[in-house]
Amino acid sequence: MAANQNAKFTVPSTDLEQQSTLELEAKEFDYSKRSQWLRAAVLGANDGLVSTASLMMGVGAVKQDIKAMILTGFAGLVAGACSMAIGEFVSVYSQLDIELAQLKREKQSGEEDEEGGEKESLPNPLQAAAASALAFSMGAIVPLLAASFIKEYKVRVGMIVGTVSLALAFFGWLGAVLGRAPVLKSTARVFVGGLIAMGITFWLTKLIGSSAL
Repeated sequence: MAANQNAKFTVPSTDLEQQSTLELEAKEFDYSKRSQWLRAAVLGANDGLVSTASLMMGVGAVKQDIKAMILTGFAGLVAGACSMAIGEFVSVYSQLDIELAQLKREKQSGEEDEEGGEKESLPNPLQAAAASALAFSMGAIVPLLAASFIKEYKVRVGMIVGTVSLALAFFGWLGAVLGRAPVLKSTARVFVGGLIAMGITFWLTKLIGSSAL
């Protein structure tokens, strides 16, 4: 009787351990996949935010006209989104070619894999390009909206700096939380780095504009 009872309790405990192990492996796999698109989305939005705001601040250093700033920001949005999309498309397409070639070599060498799983795991260049362009545009639209309806120059510049600062802090916090990184350090890096980029662009453009134009 005692032997039978031990046998009954041993099998379920083993099954529970195996199930727990499988669940942990699945979570780690899902997190690995999530971290890839998360990193691309956050970086794309941050690039759009910083580059567009820096362009607008640079033009604002030499021209106080609101039309010039808005047109510069819009041109930066379109150019940046197109550049990000094309760059991501080319990069992911190259990765796709490499993975397809690897799959072909594995099949020729006799290794058997499930075709359905292989197709699902392959990268999609068009999807990656669209996501990259969208992320960049979402970041770039922030300084544009901040400056669109303010005619007073100093108030407009202050609004851009304030809004962009809040967005930088948010992107830094979001990337840290979802990417399981230290929140304070990640937020500080993104925040300070964005402000430095804007400041360098503003003062260098003002220096060159005042001396050369």
